Amino acid sequence: MTTVLHWLDGSRGQGTSWGVPWPRGAHHPGTPFSLGEVPVQSWVTATWPDGSIKWSGHAIGPQDEPAETYALAPGEPALPEHPVTVDGLTVRSGPVTWRLSRDTLIESITYGSREIVRDVRLVSVKDEETVATVERVTVEQDGPVRAVVRVEGRHGDWLPFSVRLYFYAGARDVRIVHTFVWDGDPERDFLRGLGLKADVVMRDELHDRHIRLAGPSGFLTESVRGLTGLRRDPGQAVRQAQLTGRPAGEIPNPEVAGRLHLIPAWNDYTLDQNSADGFLLRKRTTRGRGWVTIPAGTRSQGYGYVGGVSGGLGFGLRDFWKLHPTRLDIRNAATELATAAVWLHSPSAPPLDVRFWHDGMGQDTHAEQLEGLEITYEDHEPGFGDAHGIARTHELSLRVFEGTPRELPLELAPSLLVCTPERYHEAGVFGSWAPRGDDPAEERLDFLFDFYRDQQEQRRWYGFWDYGDVMHAYDADRHTWRYDVGGYAWDNSELSPDLWLWYQFLRTGRESVFRFAEAMTRHTGEVDVYHLGRWKGLGSRHNVQHWGCSCKQLRISSAIYRRFFYYLTTDERTGDLMDELSEDAVAVLDPLRKYRDIEEPRIGLGTDWGALAAMWLTRWERHGDTEARDRLLGTMADIAGIGFLVGEAALKDGRLHQTTDEISVSHLSAVFGLPEVCAELIDLELGVPGFEQAWLDYCRLYLTAGFETVSLIQAHSRLAAYYAHRTGDRELADVAWRAFEVGDGDRLNTNPLQAEADWKRTRVDGANVLMPVDEAPYISTNDAAQYSLAAIQLLALIPRRP
Repeated sequence: MTTVLHWLDGSRGQGTSWGVPWPRGAHHPGTPFSLGEVPVQSWVTATWPDGSIKWSGHAIGPQDEPAETYALAPGEPALPEHPVTVDGLTVRSGPVTWRLSRDTLIESITYGSREIVRDVRLVSVKDEETVATVERVTVEQDGPVRAVVRVEGRHGDWLPFSVRLYFYAGARDVRIVHTFVWDGDPERDFLRGLGLKADVVMRDELHDRHIRLAGPSGFLTESVRGLTGLRRDPGQAVRQAQLTGRPAGEIPNPEVAGRLHLIPAWNDYTLDQNSADGFLLRKRTTRGRGWVTIPAGTRSQGYGYVGGVSGGLGFGLRDFWKLHPTRLDIRNAATELATAAVWLHSPSAPPLDVRFWHDGMGQDTHAEQLEGLEITYEDHEPGFGDAHGIARTHELSLRVFEGTPRELPLELAPSLLVCTPERYHEAGVFGSWAPRGDDPAEERLDFLFDFYRDQQEQRRWYGFWDYGDVMHAYDADRHTWRYDVGGYAWDNSELSPDLWLWYQFLRTGRESVFRFAEAMTRHTGEVDVYHLGRWKGLGSRHNVQHWGCSCKQLRISSAIYRRFFYYLTTDERTGDLMDELSEDAVAVLDPLRKYRDIEEPRIGLGTDWGALAAMWLTRWERHGDTEARDRLLGTMADIAGIGFLVGEAALKDGRLHQTTDEISVSHLSAVFGLPEVCAELIDLELGVPGFEQAWLDYCRLYLTAGFETVSLIQAHSRLAAYYAHRTGDRELADVAWRAFEVGDGDRLNTNPLQAEADWKRTRVDGANVLMPVDEAPYISTNDAAQYSLAAIQLLALIPRRP
């Protein structure tokens, strides 16, 4: 079976890794894969229950002339001319040798026989600057096309970190994925800086040393000792050589050559991106002297270079301005050893402050907290707005050059090879969806994504902790999202916008959708989830601060929100996030503790079991974990006997035990990934009698049985659609489309009364708004995500009849 691959948004000449799904039974582990003459490395990332390959990972090195498409098929792979190799702590890739360190990060980088870089280290600033310590180095892949080395340690006496270094055959760059976990005391620990530093060997004459710092679309192009703009002209050839990074050579004008020592040498440079809208550039001749301001700009792309005609270092941070406050530094460029620094949190900015945002306002009892929930929708509880255990991931790049480059990269997002929507669909992965068609609902789906993409820009949903999330609900009176109103602010995966975006990418192949979903996965998997401490494995419900809500549940940390990105990209950090989940987390905290007092822990058969099922399924297919398989199949069998309609059960020793005969139907049970994971499980044909029928009963009855607690009608239209699809019931198909299009109580529908009025944006400007914005007050993220998931699944399961 041959799979045609194409670039998501063009190749940038890097090494790259990606994932490909395969229909059940198509290939088995051990099958080699070929990309024709292009050397490729392949591995298995998931298997079907019969042991055949479900997802495979692949990697290629940088291509001098990348093709527009590639054909991946079974066959012996070509081998790279210069494979990447790992020998102890030494990694070799073409002419570049990277010597890793058990003390810091990278001891040295050489190009051929010439040392370019020394002592690449992670640094943090609390009271003073400290260098991170390495505790463990693990080689996860060792070539021949891709090598991956994992480094773990701590930033000083706090902040555990994990770094992965990605090397590709023939590449002169290393991609660095850095994650840290916040484990400080919010009342006394304030992070004043977090970054990576590298020392660069400087051998050249001062006027043959070059500085490059990125703006929005180009670079500040300077030399440590400038030869342009002088009173005496060194000659056009000399000036042109310096600007293009070539050796200036002998300076023909003696009036310049004899006075070089009187031309200032600029030793230090700083680019400070303290907001999404502006950066400051400064330079100085030496420490203790005043800074000179360089014309500032808007959004730096976060890349720099320091070195000379005999070699240097390119360094950068992906999403630099989006993750502000960030900073690039060059220090000591006029000495024998310059230092380049990429700051993930700028020391120029106010310290990172994660203290809870209000004092509790006297909400010391559950009764008072429930009253607060009624007015601001915030589920507050003293001590629960704690950031201890949240994390953040950044992606950096280091690249060595044998001389000052003519061109430098501005875009640091990894290039990615992808399949067509039709090919993803053919593999039968991720349940109920289909490639984009021509139904009128497609325009609505495009409208909603484009609106949120533009809102991110207009509302500046950027920043160290915030980038990747969206807001929950809108305040039409103030013409703003409810960023300061309790539980209406940051969304934190509420009602599954993550799923909406990933399914929309699969069915359209749009690069902009992928990048939006990627940023959301990076955010919601790290910042909204606890990775250590008392709530490890749980996520926080929506709040003014991402960690602020006292509702900590698996519905936010669910693996179902991470699987797409992991399988499409093979991103190991996302694999870590899914591996660290545990069923033990559901016993830590009863999400309904403010409403009841029970002796034995119970789990919801919607939000909780759906997340557990996604976790167990992912562990089984990724690692062959038989315990996870048995937990999954056992609880499916238990649900076959209990049914979904009772709402909850006790989880003991990996099995569900019925605790009540009463029907309890929650509108939230099926809006956090339960329909999606049930569809996958049923498609797998796992041989669990009665499970499909239990799910079909719930799908049929939710909209038709007259339950008093029913709401989110439009969202649940996809349950009726699933029943109609599996049984052929046309009456339920009509119920599904009617619920989707009319849906009493749901705003986002297409009935004639609201279609023309609602599906538009309105421009708002003037004195009552901070900046001109577009608004659509009828849109909330709950409705947008569930409208989209319902539309996607109805179009796939029960397309409209002509």
